[in-house]
Amino acid sequence: MNTVWTELLVRLALSLVALFLNRVHPFTRKIHPEELWLYKNPRTDSYVTSTTLWVSSLVVPITVVLCVSFVRRKSSDALQGFLACSLACILSALLTNSIKIVVGRPRPDFFWRCFPDGVATSDLECTGDEAIIVEGRKSFPSGHSSWAFAGLGFLSMYLAGKLHTFSSEGKGQALKLIAPLIPFFSALMIALSRTCDYHHHWQDVFCGSVLGFLCAYFSYHHYYPKLSSPNSDQPHVDAPHSTSSGIKAV
Repeated sequence: MNTVWTELLVRLALSLVALFLNRVHPFTRKIHPEELWLYKNPRTDSYVTSTTLWVSSLVVPITVVLCVSFVRRKSSDALQGFLACSLACILSALLTNSIKIVVGRPRPDFFWRCFPDGVATSDLECTGDEAIIVEGRKSFPSGHSSWAFAGLGFLSMYLAGKLHTFSSEGKGQALKLIAPLIPFFSALMIALSRTCDYHHHWQDVFCGSVLGFLCAYFSYHHYYPKLSSPNSDQPHVDAPHSTSSGIKAV
């Protein structure tokens, strides 16, 4: 029980740091007149709202974990799944916010955030709302992409492990391959939507997706064996003999 409380406290501490970093002003990167065209895309609402992202990337994976654990009557799997998924999402948020602050890349719609009336000043000093301008300098990497691939990427690996998709037991069965791909495809659609609503450049989305998936990969394998293991459906705490193979996968 003490270990569980330690795990929860670690996540709480990391979450507080991530929230703090989200309020820090990013680096003010100089924009040259010849590159201004990169940031003149129209301002639009997010196709995938923050609430939708949070539900699909954290609530849905944890709900699936709880349902699978209930059916399999494995309370330890429910706890380990929650710990792995939450760690992946929190690490993704922490790393993403840190990079955003350092890089300070303007979003594709930054011009209209900077000059709401469409008239640029000669020195390119912004005349818009400061909060909107600050948020407009947090394009790289994409937070939606990293968060989606952290949560849904974990879910893909969780389902693959439970179905033995990559072990000999699950070979040659299309449904066992397709099921884990559904969350991965959903994460991809969320990430791509960020270029469609002009909130991110494609490089932001690509790097954010990779960052999120790496967080999911390392977090998953910290609590579960590698996907090719015959014990891939069990967390390390239930299959101690598979721990060494799980470490090698990381």
